[in-house]
Amino acid sequence: MRTYIGGQEAVSVNEFIELALGTPLELWLGVEGESEEERAARLDAARDILAENPDLPDDVSRVAAQVIEANAPELFNVVPMRRPASRRTRSGKGAAA
Repeated sequence: MRTYIGGQEAVSVNEFIELALGTPLELWLGVEGESEEERAARLDAARDILAENPDLPDDVSRVAAQVIEANAPELFNVVPMRRPASRRTRSGKGAAA
């Protein structure tokens, strides 16, 4: 099965993410061994992109939810957990405040 985003084929998971985001994944996560200067430049570029596209975080969340729904829908099966009954007992000792 082939995956296309915007008319381009994504041949790997990283390429899919890059095409879906419109930016390289390394821009957001960084790369191992990057210098402080490279990190500052990367973060500056990321800030510029977010300033130009304030809806990007919502778009990314939407894409992630769609991918999860398509490939691992069981992750959306959320069951509320029950809280254990409180077992605090009063000893009756001590002075009242």
